[in-house]
Amino acid sequence: MVTFNHLDAGTSEDVWRQSDVTGNLPLLDDQAIDALLVVAAHPDDESLGAAGLVARCAARGIPVSVLVLTDGEGSHPDSPTWSSTALATVRRAELVTAVGEVAPRAGVRFLGLTDGGLREQADVVRREIERMIDTSLHPTIAAPWSGDGHRDHRIAGQCARDVAERLGLDLVEYPVWFWHWGRLDGDELPWGRARQLRLTDQEQQMKARALAAHTTQTAPLSAADGDEAMLSPQMLAHFQRDWETFVVTPAPAPAPVGEGEGAASLGEAFFDDFYDGRADPWGFQTRWYEERKRAITLAALPRARFAAGLEVGCSTGVLTAELAERCDRLLGIDIAAAPLEAARARAPRSVTFEQMATPARWPAGSFDLVVLSEVGYYCSAQDLDLMITQAIGSLTPDGVLLACHWRHPVAEYPLGGDVVHAIIAARPELARTVRHEEEDFLLEVFTRPPGRSVATETGLR
Repeated sequence: MVTFNHLDAGTSEDVWRQSDVTGNLPLLDDQAIDALLVVAAHPDDESLGAAGLVARCAARGIPVSVLVLTDGEGSHPDSPTWSSTALATVRRAELVTAVGEVAPRAGVRFLGLTDGGLREQADVVRREIERMIDTSLHPTIAAPWSGDGHRDHRIAGQCARDVAERLGLDLVEYPVWFWHWGRLDGDELPWGRARQLRLTDQEQQMKARALAAHTTQTAPLSAADGDEAMLSPQMLAHFQRDWETFVVTPAPAPAPVGEGEGAASLGEAFFDDFYDGRADPWGFQTRWYEERKRAITLAALPRARFAAGLEVGCSTGVLTAELAERCDRLLGIDIAAAPLEAARARAPRSVTFEQMATPARWPAGSFDLVVLSEVGYYCSAQDLDLMITQAIGSLTPDGVLLACHWRHPVAEYPLGGDVVHAIIAARPELARTVRHEEEDFLLEVFTRPPGRSVATETGLR
C-alpha cells in the first residue's frame, strides 16, 4: 500500500520530463477507440488524467460518456468555511464545465457515492459502470490506474477492469497521484503496458481550460487553515505536459471452443433432462419477476398488431399465449417435446407449434415479428450468428425482431446475455429502436435500418 501526502514536494516534473522512461513509450492507438467511457473516482480525475484523450475522441465524433463515482466532498475535511454538501454541489458544476471544454456533447452521470468509501461500494460501482456500457458500440473504458495509491482510485480501476474483462472491452487506466509519489527507479507502474498519447497544441489548451475549471482543487478555498489548494503548482505541472500516459489492458481474447463463451450449443438432451418431471421449471406462472418481464416485453412491441409472429424457444407457452393476442398468426418452436405439450394446452387455436432444433432447422415463411426471448445464450457464438442470419432472412421488410435475455452468468450456458445482444446489435441489417436495460435482464427491439420510432411511424413527428 502506497502512502503519501499531497502537501509533500513529491517527484519533480523536471525529473519525469528528462527521463528516458517517459520519453520512449509506445504511442496509444487512439484510432482503435470506437466509443469512450471515462470513469472518474472524483470530479477532476477525468481532466487530470484523460482530458486530452477525451478531446481527441470528441473531435473524431465518436460517443464519449463520463461516469463520476463520488462528488469529491471529502477533499477539504478541515475546511472552516465550506461544508461537504457545498463542496459536492460546486464540484459537480466544475466537472460539467470542465467536460464541456473538451467534449461539449459528452454525456455526464453522477453517482454521488461516498468520497473515500468506494471500497465498501464496489458492487455498486461495477453495476453502474456496466449500466453505462452500450455493448453495440464496444466502448473503451478509461479509469484511474488501480495502483495510483489513492484507495478510491484503486477501487475505480479494479471495478473497471472487472467489467472490461467480463464484457470483452479494452481498458486504459490513467495515473494521477503516481506522478507525485512515484520514482524513476521504481517498478510500481507496469511500464511494459504503458502507452503515450501525444497532444496537439489545441488539445493542450483545451485540457488547460478543463483543469482551470476545477477551482476548488487548484486554488485555496480561503486564506484559512484547512482551505489550502489540493493540487499544488508542483502537482499540476505533471498535467501540463504535451502527452498523457495510459496503462493499457486489451480486451481478452475469445475463449477456445469448449470453454466459456466458445462452448458448443446446448442440445436436445440438456432440455429433456431439464424439463423431466417439472411442469414449470422457470416459474413463468408463479414469479412476479416473470410476469413483470412479460408485461415489459409486450409494451416494447412497436405495433399494436402483427400479421405473422415467430417465437423461438417458446417453452411452455406462457409468453406465447400473450403474444397470440397481438398476432393474427403465431408459430412457437422449441427444441424439447415436453414443454410443447404444455404450450399446446395453454395457447389459443390460432397458434401452431413445432418441435425444431434451431438454427440447424428454421421454419419456412415470412414473419413481421420474431421473438428471441431467453434463448440466444443456449447457442454457441457461431450458431447464434446463424440464428440471427435466419431470423433476418425471414423478416418482412417492415419486420420487428425482439430480443430479451437474463444478464447474470450461468455456468452451463455458452454465452452471456450481454454478449448475445452485442452480437445482434453488431448486424448491419438491423437498427435498434428500443433498449430497456435492468440489472437482471436486457430487452431490445430491432427493425431494418434506419429504424424509425413509434412516434415517427404513427405520424406524431
